[in-house]
Amino acid sequence: MKWRVPLADLDYGPDEQAAVLDVIRRRWLTMGAVTQEFEAAFARFTGARHALAVSNATEALHLACLALGIGPGDEVIVPSLTFVATANAVLYANAGVRFADITGPRDLNISPEDIERQITPRTRAIIVVHYGGYPCSMPEILDIAARHGLAVIEDAAHAPGATLEGRALGTWGDVGCFSFFSNKNLATGEGGMVVTNRAEIAEKIKLLRSHGMTTLTWDRHRGHASTYDVVELGYNYRIDEIRSALGLVQLGKLSQGNARRRALTGRYWRGLTGAGLRGIELPFVRAPGESSHHILPILLPEDADRQAFMDAMRDAGIQTSIHYPPVHQFTYYRGRYPGVSLPVTERLAAREATLPLYPTMKDEQVDMVLTAAAIALAIARAERNA
Repeated sequence: MKWRVPLADLDYGPDEQAAVLDVIRRRWLTMGAVTQEFEAAFARFTGARHALAVSNATEALHLACLALGIGPGDEVIVPSLTFVATANAVLYANAGVRFADITGPRDLNISPEDIERQITPRTRAIIVVHYGGYPCSMPEILDIAARHGLAVIEDAAHAPGATLEGRALGTWGDVGCFSFFSNKNLATGEGGMVVTNRAEIAEKIKLLRSHGMTTLTWDRHRGHASTYDVVELGYNYRIDEIRSALGLVQLGKLSQGNARRRALTGRYWRGLTGAGLRGIELPFVRAPGESSHHILPILLPEDADRQAFMDAMRDAGIQTSIHYPPVHQFTYYRGRYPGVSLPVTERLAAREATLPLYPTMKDEQVDMVLTAAAIALAIARAERNA
């Protein structure tokens, strides 16, 4: 379908094309000098001591768990209002998931109070998700972690360039994990980054992302090594030079893109208070810190049928989405963890809809979405009350 306004779109142009062609001319495609440059630039951007590029954020989360020694018999507390990869990564480490509820309609992030309620003698770590690029309550969560001896992993897939108290999200906990999927603020198609300030974690991840080998193909190509040993049961989680080249260009655009997202979000928030949109709630309007404004979530009124709203938006050529179906309600997770009850997550997730947001979006496209949303909301209310 050709959307009048898509949910997301790439800010790509001649610079990305030139970066890819430059890699091809160099005739070295696997992880090498461009990747090292990307890692160094991302470390500087976030203020992290170490940044390691990987093939995607799911692998970043898996490596974070392994590097922290999480394994069989351990539990990790995660939110359910997230993409399923957050929980899957814990299971890949053969540990158990323990779901925590979210704070409420103004803050869709994990609840510190419920984190504390979920801690058991088996708990080893907390994974926080900065939903939409809006900061979790990191000082409070770090205090809980310190009192209980827990590690903190930040799923910062939505949050490149976001900060809290002037400190980059992803650098508050022990490990931060970023996504460069096609719809992200910094997009390379697939790709991700792990950041940490702990040297021992960085060294562990460096080994695990490349088969546990002591030297890389790039090292041998440059004549810095002639052989290698395998000292860990590692994985092939490496990024390639083409995606790293795209990442470098996109990193240069990130701050400007986030600023445009912020301006568009403000325009949305002002428009969503209009009479025709009465009853819609806006999460994160008073969120602390500086968001990356990755997505534009709204909470529909309880008397509106969400599917009818989304269908009406589709008919108007406006793409919408849901962020997210709660993980604990998926068939696999219901079977593995029966009886999980997260009343706030369940109540609010059923009302959430995501409107289009991307840095190349025009002001008039926001106005188009708002006009369509008022009509769609009237249809959704009529459908629910029929």
